[in-house]
Amino acid sequence: MITAYLVGISTYQENEDIEFRYCIYDDKELICKESIWREYKKPAVVTHYGILSLLKKLNKFSDKDIEIRINDGAVYEQVNGTSSTKNKEVLKMAKKVKERLAHYPNVTIKNVGTNSEELKEWDRILKA
Repeated sequence: MITAYLVGISTYQENEDIEFRYCIYDDKELICKESIWREYKKPAVVTHYGILSLLKKLNKFSDKDIEIRINDGAVYEQVNGTSSTKNKEVLKMAKKVKERLAHYPNVTIKNVGTNSEELKEWDRILKA
């Protein structure tokens, strides 16, 4: 099983870049650890863009079960269709993520923010 840990780090100043950090493990073996900088995106959609970027990287593991671990309850709800947000930009990005995930039936997204042990592990793994 492939486990990918993802964080999107936004800035609240326009025209500053955002950072995505992710680590990909095959069972317990580290395959990839990367930090990517992209142009400014609104903070509400940073994790969405991170998921889309990560899915491109995970494409070569399409024959395995993949779990993407994030610490973003709002995005988790949006992807699962349980969010009540009215923000049009967020809804648009959530739709893009759901459409892309439909091409990856073996990918699941897990929010680690509700489990303190998993959150500590997620934080430790993604620290630069």
